[in-house]
Amino acid sequence: FDVDKVYSMETWSKYTIDGGKTWKNIGNNDRHVDDHAFWIDPNDIKHFMIAGDGGVYESFDGGKHYLFKTNLPVTQFYRVAIDNTEPFYWVYGGTQDNSSFGGPSRNLNNDGVSSCDWVTTLGGDGFWQAIEPDNPDIVYSEYQYGNIHRFDKKSGESINIKPQPRKGEDNYKWNWNTPFIISPHSPTRLYIAANKVFRSDDRGQSWKVISDDITAQIDRNTWPVMDRYWGVDAVVKDVSTSLYGMAVSIDESPLKEGLIYIGTDDGLIQVTENAGKNWTKHESFPGVPENTYVSDILSSKFDENIVFASFDNRKRDDFKPYVFKSTDKGVTWALIAGNLPDKGTVHTIQQDHINPELLFVGTEFGIFFTVDGGKIWTQMKSGIPTIAVRDIAIQERENDLVLATFGRGFYILDDYSPLRELSPELLDSNTYIFPVKDALMYVQKRRGGYGNGSNVYIAKNPDFGATFTYYIKEAPKTLTEERREKEKELIKEKKPIPIPSLEELRAEKNEVKPHLIFTITDENGNKIRKLTTAISKGISRLTWNLRYSGTSPVNLKDEKFDPLSMGGDGMYVLPGKYNVSLSQYVRGEVTELAGPVEFIAKPLKNTTLPADDRKDLVEFQQKLAELSRVVNGAEEFAYELMEITRYDKQAALRSVGSGTELFAEIENIEAQIENIIWKFNGQTPKASQEENIPALPSINERLNSIIWVHWRSTGPVTQTQRDVYNILKEEFPPVLVEMKTIYNTSLPEIEKQLDELSAPWTPGRIPVWKEE
Repeated sequence: FDVDKVYSMETWSKYTIDGGKTWKNIGNNDRHVDDHAFWIDPNDIKHFMIAGDGGVYESFDGGKHYLFKTNLPVTQFYRVAIDNTEPFYWVYGGTQDNSSFGGPSRNLNNDGVSSCDWVTTLGGDGFWQAIEPDNPDIVYSEYQYGNIHRFDKKSGESINIKPQPRKGEDNYKWNWNTPFIISPHSPTRLYIAANKVFRSDDRGQSWKVISDDITAQIDRNTWPVMDRYWGVDAVVKDVSTSLYGMAVSIDESPLKEGLIYIGTDDGLIQVTENAGKNWTKHESFPGVPENTYVSDILSSKFDENIVFASFDNRKRDDFKPYVFKSTDKGVTWALIAGNLPDKGTVHTIQQDHINPELLFVGTEFGIFFTVDGGKIWTQMKSGIPTIAVRDIAIQERENDLVLATFGRGFYILDDYSPLRELSPELLDSNTYIFPVKDALMYVQKRRGGYGNGSNVYIAKNPDFGATFTYYIKEAPKTLTEERREKEKELIKEKKPIPIPSLEELRAEKNEVKPHLIFTITDENGNKIRKLTTAISKGISRLTWNLRYSGTSPVNLKDEKFDPLSMGGDGMYVLPGKYNVSLSQYVRGEVTELAGPVEFIAKPLKNTTLPADDRKDLVEFQQKLAELSRVVNGAEEFAYELMEITRYDKQAALRSVGSGTELFAEIENIEAQIENIIWKFNGQTPKASQEENIPALPSINERLNSIIWVHWRSTGPVTQTQRDVYNILKEEFPPVLVEMKTIYNTSLPEIEKQLDELSAPWTPGRIPVWKEE
């Protein structure tokens, strides 16, 4: 160790080698500035890691070069916006010191959404973004202090459209996180707010000032800090300190054009009902300290008189959840914080577009929702860390809830619509299947790039297919669980615990665990697929990948029966209407629980040469699948016949009374089976041979040439594929007949002779006991 070498974290981190007398920059070669944390290897002082606004970097040569840790989703988003891109919408957001971005919520790739799928819309610190509803190539982004830009996603060009002071007018006061919106009544109209409010009707080409100063116009230098007043010479006075006295939140009613709400950082809510001609100031809110920061404001999607607001007073060591509702355009307010945690500042609020009582709030410690307008709030925890949720967006077409977190990137809850139906009545029912969203059908793309290591971060796509959301009030218990619960009660009561009988223990051991069974039928009532899953109490989800059941031979894991293992998948089903029903298996009985619920499998239609007749395609694929089922099973059975024959051959050898004739018969059968296996797989070349020996194609060679291509295709069946299928229809049946003859006639005759010789047991034979 070198006690005189010390590292100090700051914007450009420094180090000293003389105990602090002199300092030098560590170096920022390809590394972000604004450092916060530092680790040094106790065994190698040239090996260290630095963490800051840009993420985590590692150096092995004292800071000359750095490795960036790209697999850490720790982005700090201030705001989130979504567009209406088809088939998958994009998500946009501005970050703390890491630019503004936009990227797909999901894509067609089988691996998911990677960093290369995202687009940088603007540099600097990023905040609000907005996308023109009918033209997703027009994106508005900003960096700090109101520097709004119009970004052309198609070309990558951008232009600064920030409003500028008029002649003779003082500079405007812009918040670090300046609020702006696209009007819901005109896609080319923008509103942006500083200490004044501005409107543009031509995408920011020109602006009109539509308000006077809308703040409380407080000189914060008149406020004491640490119980005293400070002069201009105070150390770092106003350095890295937020400006004060400006707008921080904005919204326009989607129901009434020109009804605009502005929230300020000094505790005001300003309202205009005529697009800025007149403004009404509101400065008193029940229970909220004066001059509290208005963190968010939201117009109702159902009633022009209703507006919601949240307040953030944590700078005064007050972390209460201030969230309010007004039914008279902001004149009076009622607290709707309900049972929200006492300490959990509310940053943002959002309202469902179908159920007016379904609200969401983002707090310092997570996301909460209410289905009764704010009386009772429930935290959403599954998969979401305890993190500040700064903003919430709803993609109405997809019913998706999109969160901007400050430190864990974006989160998307796909299809939150089941929350709309939550009620005491539903939760009191035993089982319920929620309405099923239409399922898009397409073949997932293979991006490639396998083997990139753990450093590459890829956000997984939602499960492909039709997702079933269901509710189970209580999960049935196994015999073992029931016994143990009874034993716990006896222990509490300090009573003796009875020992189960052997029959009871055997019943516990052999019990098939309770499980759910999802049965999918087509619109004609034909059963298409069956899925099983474990039973869990509460709301759960299961996704069907829109494929038929697989036809591959059954394999057991650890040689045990598993009710949750349903084998592989088959080909895609036909687009159209389907139904799902739910039942449960408990102790040998199957009970119907819920359904049927209808849904639609809808093709994306993104192919260049689709099949003209999708029904004909699926029928051909099903014929292929059935042929594959029989061929694969027959091949496996051929190997089983070979194994039985070799056991019989060994038993004949060990039998004292056997002669050469029996041995020869078995060898003849063995040769027949070997010839059958050769017909399935052909002649396997030696490793030294570069080419296969010229021979007729094997059964599997022909089958594999036509079946696997259909696994990833919705294109038309080729004539070549039909020809190969017809060849297989002709060549395979004789092989199957030959196998049946061996199994039903030849081998039973061999086994009969072995029994007469009292030969040792072999697989497939029931031992014969010759009593004296």
